[in-house]
Amino acid sequence: MKIGIISDRLNRPLTGIGNYVYNLINELSKIDKENIYLINYEENHLFPELSKIIVKNPFEKFPKKPFYFWHLYLNYYLNKKKLDVGVIHSPESVALFSKLKYQKKIITVYDIIPYIFPRTSIKLNYYRYKYLFPLVLKKSDKIISISHHTKQDLIKHFKIPEDKIKVIHLAANENYKPLKENEINKVKEKYNLNYPFILYVGALSANKNIPTLLKAIYKLKKQGIKYKLVITGPKRWEYKSIFETIEKLNLQKDVIFTGYVPDEDLPALYNAADLFVYPSLYEGFGLPPLEAMQCGTPVITSNTSSLPEVVGDAGIMVNPYDVDELAKAMYEVLTNDGLREELSKKGIERAKLFSWKKCAEEHLKVYEEVYNMK
Repeated sequence: MKIGIISDRLNRPLTGIGNYVYNLINELSKIDKENIYLINYEENHLFPELSKIIVKNPFEKFPKKPFYFWHLYLNYYLNKKKLDVGVIHSPESVALFSKLKYQKKIITVYDIIPYIFPRTSIKLNYYRYKYLFPLVLKKSDKIISISHHTKQDLIKHFKIPEDKIKVIHLAANENYKPLKENEINKVKEKYNLNYPFILYVGALSANKNIPTLLKAIYKLKKQGIKYKLVITGPKRWEYKSIFETIEKLNLQKDVIFTGYVPDEDLPALYNAADLFVYPSLYEGFGLPPLEAMQCGTPVITSNTSSLPEVVGDAGIMVNPYDVDELAKAMYEVLTNDGLREELSKKGIERAKLFSWKKCAEEHLKVYEEVYNMK
């Protein structure tokens, strides 16, 4: 059974889907080096022990090398050339849109945010999810969903049969863990964080609900709670309301934006925070709360979408539309040492339920199942 994994994400900075692809392949390579093939448009230094199938990018002369056009070309290529693999796994939700002639096809779906929240992404993404995505789902032999919530969304919005979808949870990397004080202080100094703070990690986009978090911070400030809010992540779409809310509430000195923070610094930032807050309206999985729990940082998050199945009873879940409820939960954690310690311990234990090894083993079972389909 030879498996081809589309791995062009390894040619870009490893964030989001790239991290999933890297960690999945890394663990699969420990189980089976012989039958894993990486399908890419160019060679890279990662996983030299694995076989590579290089499908040249006909658009490489373009300044930005549009990778999505390569996916369209790859769809054509796979139906013209009989590669020596039995199953193709596409980690991109909207990529291979036709039934493959020579291989079985598996795709991974993380969420349907561009479909449900079209204003949080570029129009091209919305049109891809509205018109091409249903075709991709229909023409796939199996769909891997990263949460039960995403699975239910696929059933509800696209009428996908339940038995066609397999839920496999993601995991946080092993470097997310409780750290020594000197390691934490080094990163605090790097970002000039010489004060107690609440942390948010994630993109600055509409579905992340950051204005509600800012309003809760304002309420805490009025109650005499002197914590700053550190926001770590890149600007996406519809982020202007965040800065408008800061101006309106006069929180300029209370909110610090670090911008993008490299993976090697994030574990220390989680460790340094007294509280991690993630009031997102919708998540396909919600990796930042899991990373925070694995570091032993108390977590407050939303009671919506996939977040309850990630956090369980190890964090405090609130209605993300209710500013008062969020502010009250934050006040309780920040003023109660016993509660913080309890959440820290529960979070570390809860995080043990998720691992990349387990994730890879479950993927391998899906590959075998699909390979043996008639």
